[in-house]
Amino acid sequence: MDEISVLPLVVASLIFLLTFVGIAWGRIHRAIVAFTGAVLMVVVGIGFGIYSESQAVAAIDFNTIALLFGLMVVVEIFKTTGVFPYLAIKVGKLTKGSPWRLMLALGLFTTLVSMFLDNVTTIMLVAPVTILLADIVGISALPLLMGEALLSNIGGVATLIGDPPNVLIGSAAAFSFTDFLTHLAPITVFAWLLTQALLIVMFRKELSQRPTNLAHLQDMDERKALVHPSAARRMAVMLGMVLVLFFVHDRIGLAPGFVALIGAALGLIVIRPPLRRILSDMPWDVFLFFVSLFVIVGGLEACGLLTLVTKAIASLTVYGVELTALVILWMSAIMASLVDRIPFTIAMLPIIGALAAHGVRVEPLWWALALGVGFGANGTPIGSMTNVMTVSISEETGTPLTFREWLKRGPLVAFGTCAIASLALIAGIRLGFF
Repeated sequence: MDEISVLPLVVASLIFLLTFVGIAWGRIHRAIVAFTGAVLMVVVGIGFGIYSESQAVAAIDFNTIALLFGLMVVVEIFKTTGVFPYLAIKVGKLTKGSPWRLMLALGLFTTLVSMFLDNVTTIMLVAPVTILLADIVGISALPLLMGEALLSNIGGVATLIGDPPNVLIGSAAAFSFTDFLTHLAPITVFAWLLTQALLIVMFRKELSQRPTNLAHLQDMDERKALVHPSAARRMAVMLGMVLVLFFVHDRIGLAPGFVALIGAALGLIVIRPPLRRILSDMPWDVFLFFVSLFVIVGGLEACGLLTLVTKAIASLTVYGVELTALVILWMSAIMASLVDRIPFTIAMLPIIGALAAHGVRVEPLWWALALGVGFGANGTPIGSMTNVMTVSISEETGTPLTFREWLKRGPLVAFGTCAIASLALIAGIRLGFF
């Protein structure tokens, strides 16, 4: 490699590394860090003549952006109805305040919701109600909150729309909603069962508490939380229609992103919520973050770094696709637990995609990436925004979920679920399922 090609490669790699470190550092908003890195990458690319503005725009995956936008509009409309607090209070009453039953039920509820809606929004809606329920019945909210965070990440692995990394992988690999459901949902069930069992053992002291104020729980009127019952019913019907479209989108020639936009349009026209409120509550920083990362990774591809990484991974395939898949799974899990998993996932997309040109069977590698970043995120409090948000919300309680508390339990859950994923991956490859 000559000097002219080495210099842009080194500079582009340095920009990516500094962006990654800035995101992990957390002192500056991650969207600002990513946006600055993207602008710098384009400036450097133009200076070296390897990466133009038009190439930067072409690097953005607009199917992913459309999918995120549509789903976020649907979530914001749902928030106006009060359906999430209503369901959480209902679950609390059904469990009669029993700590371990409450943890199992809220964990299941959070898992199911996270399969179809944004994880962070789910936690933001469910966690405050969980704290309220724990305070009312006189038990610790610690196991409930950590269980919800862990199981939200696990539930998101099961579907195309459950987790941002899955949205990215699905778009890059052209996987359908049904593909994710049939390949990853069964693994998620076993991971869910293991996680719940570990939580019961690890929090056995807290879960042995007896509730002291059951009467207060029964006095809570969940109907008051449901601000707009008719709107909630209409949104439930609309969401059902959209889910049907997600199941058949590949057969009728619709991209997942457009299906999400259909859902957003239906929700807006049927419910007619205050549009300015919906738009003002939208997490626009998420879109800036994703777009910026696509531009940065496009620069890495233009300078040739991703080609080198692709060749290095391709060299592993001489030892078999099983070993390659396991390396990607565990490497992804470690990276997802240490730094933000989204930039890592975006960086891996063109690498795995390029392996197909080397004659590698890449389908198992896509599933390995999804499982690794999904389950590995539970290893630390910074593995996902869901974890960070849960830790932040828990500070309102008398027993906050600290980094130390998380690190006592999170790594064991991440290791156990990744072990299950590894066994499932090997079995699936040998049986021809993956």
